Amino acid sequence: MAKLIAIGNVVAWAGFWAFGYLALTAGAENSGQMVTAVILAALGGAFGVWAYFWLVRHSEATGYAKRGNQVPREHHRKGADDAL
Repeated sequence: MAKLIAIGNVVAWAGFWAFGYLALTAGAENSGQMVTAVILAALGGAFGVWAYFWLVRHSEATGYAKRGNQVPREHHRKGADDAL
């Protein structure tokens, strides 16, 4: 499953950059094509971000990558969260 999401991540970012370029270079007379390109670029970017974060969480959970150096929520002091 991770390999499939990694492939989808690469395809999504490629689509984001390709359709983003098409949206930026579309002329004023091609507004319909520009809107379509913007929508496809946004979808590619959204899926790319989601897939990237899924892969990061998966690699930390399986031990492939080192966990982040943030303190887990249960180790916070009781009074520290009330001040926020």
